[in-house]
Amino acid sequence: MNTATFLEDFHHVATIGATPNDGVDRQAATAEDAQTRDWFAGWVRDAGWELRVDGIGNMFGLLEWTPGAPYVLIGSHLDSQPLGGRFDGAYGVIAALHAARRLDAEIAEGGAVPRFNLAVVNWFNEEGGRFAPSIMGSSVFAGLLPQDRMLDVADLQGITVREALDGIGYLGTSEGPAVASYAEIHIEQGRILEREGITIGLVDSSWYTQKLDIEVLGEQSHTGATAMADRHDALVAASKIILMVHDVTQDFAEEALVSSVGQLTLEPNSPIVVARRVHLVADLRSGDPDIVQAARAKLIADIDVLARAHDIKVIVKDFDIRPIRRFPEAGLELADKVAADLGLSSRRIQTMAGHDSVAMNTVAPSVMLFIPSVDGVSHCEREFTTDADMVTGVDMLTGVARQLIGGALAESSAVPSAGVA
Repeated sequence: MNTATFLEDFHHVATIGATPNDGVDRQAATAEDAQTRDWFAGWVRDAGWELRVDGIGNMFGLLEWTPGAPYVLIGSHLDSQPLGGRFDGAYGVIAALHAARRLDAEIAEGGAVPRFNLAVVNWFNEEGGRFAPSIMGSSVFAGLLPQDRMLDVADLQGITVREALDGIGYLGTSEGPAVASYAEIHIEQGRILEREGITIGLVDSSWYTQKLDIEVLGEQSHTGATAMADRHDALVAASKIILMVHDVTQDFAEEALVSSVGQLTLEPNSPIVVARRVHLVADLRSGDPDIVQAARAKLIADIDVLARAHDIKVIVKDFDIRPIRRFPEAGLELADKVAADLGLSSRRIQTMAGHDSVAMNTVAPSVMLFIPSVDGVSHCEREFTTDADMVTGVDMLTGVARQLIGGALAESSAVPSAGVA
């Protein structure tokens, strides 16, 4: 692999949708996302590979060596959070392109024709910042979410996924490839690898995730003329719910549960009107599903008491529930051996965040790899990983993909979740 070319590609893509503080803003199906998609499409065509775009906007660059054989998929996503980081997702796609090109060159130079073909994928809307839920494209591909319903999902401005993809020219009609296995490399988004001085994380499982869609309904009134005793302020009640979501973690062991409210909208959002409606989404995650369920039950009970005390209505709905997914032991052993052969330190690690690999692991044996994140920060402009760690990660992904196209994990199957949603 030409290291300089990989780094040139990575740092070029980081200029698309660049923000003033070294981040990026490329939310799904925006003009900025379209620019990275155009770059990906051009890269694939220049390499001489087949380009496909499916009905939910997933992009595939296909290398066929063995006609009729299924494909090993490698990749990640190019979309970002608002004011997000340069590395989250994009690194995995660009690393996959360069790993695939290296393997293509090996075979062209006389290497053995592999058992499986290879495809690099850019999944649609992994982040879920504009369209909820996240991990949308890979979940549709895996059959976990219905495509038609996801195409009807609208953003806060009322624009649907279908309209947005069509507007940027990426509402595809192709079928995705038949999949033999999947591999993805990603920044850790945590501080374990950096703290322990480990080069590669081998992801063995994902955390249980439970989101709550919360609608707080009060009564609109004048901020100056309405007596305090006569107000039914949805925003005041919502602010207390936000604190409940934050504080519920204190009922459990340290770091056993993480929770947050990351999105809030209010109506009519006027400086002289008491809010009549607030909508927010709470996110609860833990390695133990029972902890999430206990936190959920406490929140629902506390919210009911709050609603009666404020004489307002609060509607709580379960949303985007994801059970624990365990990655195949054979894939972990394969990745561990590749790391050892490359002289890289590695350790098993859980992912608290969701990834496309979690969805793909339900339909094909999947390998998920991490490289270190400086200070463990992500989903912000300060997100950072060194060039050296990125280059090492490309070597690691190449080694894993080489084994997969050769037939490793061919007898494995995707492992079902350990919990039930």
